[in-house]
Amino acid sequence: MEVMRLPISVSQRKKLVSAGYTSLSALSSASPSDLARDLEISEVAAHEILKVASHGSRLDKSDGNKAILTGAQNAWDMYKEDLHTRITTSCTDLDNILGGGISCKEVTEIGGVPGIGKTQLGIQLAVNVQIPVQYGGLEGKAVYIDTEGSFMVERALQIAEGCVEDMMENNNIRPRDLQVIQDKLQPKSLLANIFYFRICSYTEQIGVVNYLEKFVSEHKDVKIVVIDSITFHFRQDFEDLALRTRVLGGIALKLMKLAHNFNLAVVLLNQVTTKYAEGSYQLTLALGDTWAHASTNRVILYWNGNERYAYIDKSPSLPSASAPYSVTVKGIRNSASNCKRIKLM
Repeated sequence: MEVMRLPISVSQRKKLVSAGYTSLSALSSASPSDLARDLEISEVAAHEILKVASHGSRLDKSDGNKAILTGAQNAWDMYKEDLHTRITTSCTDLDNILGGGISCKEVTEIGGVPGIGKTQLGIQLAVNVQIPVQYGGLEGKAVYIDTEGSFMVERALQIAEGCVEDMMENNNIRPRDLQVIQDKLQPKSLLANIFYFRICSYTEQIGVVNYLEKFVSEHKDVKIVVIDSITFHFRQDFEDLALRTRVLGGIALKLMKLAHNFNLAVVLLNQVTTKYAEGSYQLTLALGDTWAHASTNRVILYWNGNERYAYIDKSPSLPSASAPYSVTVKGIRNSASNCKRIKLM
């Protein structure tokens, strides 16, 4: 495995080559402190690079000139698995452009202007991931990481009650199953299955991201991690933009590995900022162009008149498309022609 093929950020790969680390054998003899000094990065970031490189060297067991790789997966099985690992948004049009909903094993970034419904969508997904398997859900639990203080438990209760109401209305539930479903879908049970972390600084945010692997390994029924928002503390507290880029690159790598290794969805909510392009200032998602490559899918929420729309800005498997949606008392739902910008609470 070449250094330039390691699953780390492009800037880190370039720094390795520039510093003379062109092979895995060269990295194997380096200490975290030496690598941090040579690449001008933190020892934490250096340790992560060495860990990734160590994993790569184990894959590079050679027999002559041939590399022996294990753990190949059948592509058809991967396709069938993907069909059953999506979380509905409760909006049919939005689900359709997302290929059925938010995908597990991937990192999806969702951004937009204030008031467009980002937090509402995050809470909706944390509730919907708990829908029983027989009714198209994953019957999982959720981790909600709140960096802005925007999570409102009263609103989460409304959305949970809306989910239960829709389940009872839209599914032909047999009488003998009704009691079981009602027990599983009590609003208080749905709220109890959302693990909530309140984050007040970027150091806490880094710490929680580092802790997620251990937490999820102990709670294997977690099927979604929502960070609301990934942006807040990194816009407020960081003056060294180069350091910020490196730290965010490490966070992105950890979240991608978490999504893949535990077959769960990671949803990153993002804010907007202005960018000067083509002679004018335009709205764009925060954290810059480098961060735009940190997620698998990128969805932008925007207003079109009085109606909310979602647009798939980037995805390796989905075409660019847009769909309307509404934010109602029940949560995210199909668009209504009389949708207005109203404050729900």
